[in-house]
Amino acid sequence: MKRFANPLLRHIIHRGSFDAASKKQCLQYLRSLRALQLNGFNTIFLGETDIPESLVTGENTGEVAGLRWPVWTVVHAGSSQGWVPWRYRLLLKGDLPIYPQNGVFQELCDSLTISYGKCVIVMRDNKQPMHMGAKDGKELEMETQPPVPSVICMSGIECCPEVARANGHELLVVPSSYNYLYPMDVAWSSLKWFIINNRNDFGLRSIEQTHSYRCILFSDLIVKGIEKMTPTKWRMVINRVKRWENYYLDTLS
Repeated sequence: MKRFANPLLRHIIHRGSFDAASKKQCLQYLRSLRALQLNGFNTIFLGETDIPESLVTGENTGEVAGLRWPVWTVVHAGSSQGWVPWRYRLLLKGDLPIYPQNGVFQELCDSLTISYGKCVIVMRDNKQPMHMGAKDGKELEMETQPPVPSVICMSGIECCPEVARANGHELLVVPSSYNYLYPMDVAWSSLKWFIINNRNDFGLRSIEQTHSYRCILFSDLIVKGIEKMTPTKWRMVINRVKRWENYYLDTLS
């Protein structure tokens, strides 16, 4: 029998891992987010996840040395209303563009403007952890806005705060020590569990006299997996994130 834990209990918080700087940064992020929301900005979470071939086929490919197995990257965005009406990207990692492209982010901004109006786009920057231990308390007190990198590259897609502002949006980065304020991880888990549990239903097998092969309808598998994260599930996850936001606004203020 499968046993499920309350999602709020899955995050074990170690007091020592949050220093004064990270707490201050989290508070800055939450205050900026709430201020934008009070000004009519809709919250959009943008993220990416890797889908290795072994997850799709169910085969253990790690034991074969000297071979680089394909890894796909899914880039999508969601909100309390569900996945945003934007053509998500499914990219083969080895074929990512050498130079970052900002046309995709501009396309997303255009889509958000049409569908929601002005938005605050929340991301996680995996390549530049937002640790600020070098600053003292006085410097942190003087800063009212959370630090945001000038460029965040996501699978070759260049996301710039300037591009967001030019389209009437704002870009924020979730503090690295508080990733559970970022609901995309739940959405990606839903997608991957669907792949694991349903990959055999999307496979075609042909057996010939001398060989056999298996075809997996990968694109259809991804589409159906994304659809499994319904608007109702999105609302539940966003409400859970808001409870964490309220908790830290109360305890860190």
